[in-house]
Amino acid sequence: MSFTPTTPVEIQIRKIIFEKFNEVDNVFTNDSIFEILKENGDIDPSWIIDDIESFVNELCDSGLARNVAQNFTTIHLKLFDTVEKLHCNSCNHDAYLGKSEERTCPNSSCKSTI
Repeated sequence: MSFTPTTPVEIQIRKIIFEKFNEVDNVFTNDSIFEILKENGDIDPSWIIDDIESFVNELCDSGLARNVAQNFTTIHLKLFDTVEKLHCNSCNHDAYLGKSEERTCPNSSCKSTI
């Protein structure tokens, strides 16, 4: 059986950052994001921390955050800019983007201009 989240994982992660870590001076980790994802229950229950690594790398590639330290599977991140909540009319999901990021929907199955 395959699991399909109600909200795309990349949107869930950005929402967590917006709600819990939206401060440029804060350092947060992929572990803390993963714990919240598991608590919210909208990810595949078989996932381990390594399953969100590609999403974390995308945050860095997009210019939202940067990797400031890493040990084993823990990635420590810092935001470049605060995150703001927008809405994508194409996929009808809220989009959470850093103020200096391109205005493109972070939903990997959408990618429309916002």
